[in-house]
Amino acid sequence: MRRIQAGNALSAFGLGFTVPYLYVYVAQVRDLGATTAGAVLAVFAMAALAVLPFTGRTIDRRGPLPVLIGAALLAALGALAMGVAGSVTTVVGAAALLGAGTAVMQPALATMIVWSSAPDARTRAFALQFFLQNLGLGIGGLIGGLLVDESRPGSFLLLFSIEAAMFLVLAAIAATVRMPHTPAIADARPGHTGAKGAGGLRALLGHRAMVQLCVLGFVLFFACYGQFESGLAAYGTEAAGIEPSTLGMALAANTAVIVAAQFLVLRFVERRRRSRVIAAVGLIWAVAWLIAGYAGLGHGSQAMATAAFITTYGLFGLGEAMLSPTVAPLVADLAPESMVGQYNSAFALVKQLALAVGPAVGGPMGAALHGPYIVTFVLFSLGISVLALRLGRGLTALQDHPYGMRSRVVARHTPEERATAGTAV
Repeated sequence: MRRIQAGNALSAFGLGFTVPYLYVYVAQVRDLGATTAGAVLAVFAMAALAVLPFTGRTIDRRGPLPVLIGAALLAALGALAMGVAGSVTTVVGAAALLGAGTAVMQPALATMIVWSSAPDARTRAFALQFFLQNLGLGIGGLIGGLLVDESRPGSFLLLFSIEAAMFLVLAAIAATVRMPHTPAIADARPGHTGAKGAGGLRALLGHRAMVQLCVLGFVLFFACYGQFESGLAAYGTEAAGIEPSTLGMALAANTAVIVAAQFLVLRFVERRRRSRVIAAVGLIWAVAWLIAGYAGLGHGSQAMATAAFITTYGLFGLGEAMLSPTVAPLVADLAPESMVGQYNSAFALVKQLALAVGPAVGGPMGAALHGPYIVTFVLFSLGISVLALRLGRGLTALQDHPYGMRSRVVARHTPEERATAGTAV
C-alpha cells in the first residue's frame, strides 16, 4: 500500500507540472492557435472515453498491476511526444497517448488499493490517495510555474520531461509491488446484485445501487469538477470582474482546504452513513454556488466579490474532502469480487463523461447567462442531496455505514461472550 500511494503521489506531482500550462504551450509557445489548443483538451477527454470501456475487463482478467504499468509507460511516451511536438498532428497524437494513459491509471490504482486494503482500512486509504494527489498536483504546479517561461520552448520540454520521468518512476515502483492473489473484499460484497452470475456490462447495469451511484457520480462531477476551469472561471471573470490571477488564488485555496481538511473530516465521515455524507456535500455546494452568485450578481465591492469567489472554491474543496473517503470505497463495497476493475472503470468513465459535458454546457452559460447559470447549479447541487438519500435507501446497512455496523456488533458482545463464541468456533 505504501508503494502504491507513493507512486500515486509522484504521478500527480508530474501531472501538476504540465496541466495548468498545456493550453498556453499549444496555443502560444508552439503557435498553433486557440482552436488547436481547445482540440487538444478535447482529445484528452475523448481518449479517456475510448479506452475506459475496455479497461475494467482487462483489469479483472489480467490484474491491475500490468494494466497500471502499461498505462504509465503509455503516458510517459505521450508526455515526451508532447514536449517535442511542433505540428497539429503530433500535438493531437501526443494528447491522445497522454489522455489514454492517465485515464487508465485511475481504475487500475483504485483496484490495487481495494485489493491491498481490508474493508475497515479502505476509507482512510482512499482519503490518503486523494490527499496525496492534490498535494502532488499543487506542489508540481507551483514548481512548474517557477520553471516555465513562454519565451523559451525548452522550459516546456523540461516540464514534459519531468512529467514523463514521474510516470516511469510510477511504473518502476509498481513493478516492485506484490499483489495479493485475491482481493480483500470478501466481507464487502453487495448483499444482492441483480445479475450476480452474469459478467460484464449486463451484470453492472442489473445492479440498481451501482447504476444509481453512477448517476449520482455524473451529477457530482458535472456540478463541481466540470465547472472549475470552464463555466465558473468564465462566470468569475465576466460577471464578477475577477482578475485572471485571482483564478489561480481560488484554485490554490481549493487545494489548501483539501490538504488541510482531508484527515480532519475522516472522523465525521466514519461516524455517519455514506449516503448522508454525500447529501451534506450537496448542501455545502449549494451554499458555495449561492456565494458565487453574490460575487457576480450582488453588486458589492470588488474586494467582497473576490473574497466570495475564493470562498466558493474553498467550499468546493471541503465537499471534495468529504467525498474522497466516501464514494470510492462505496464503489468497492458494491462490486462483486470478480468485477472490481469493471466497477472502478465504469465509475471512471462516468467521471470522464461529466468532465467532457460540464465545460461544454457550463462554459457558454457562465460567460453569458449569469443568473441562469447560478440557479442551474444550485439546483444540481440540491439534486445531489436528493439522489444521495435515494441511493441510501437501496444500500445495505454495511454498505451505507460500515463503521457503525462493526461498532454495534462489537458493543453487543461482552469479553466473556466473545471468548465463549471463540471456544465454540
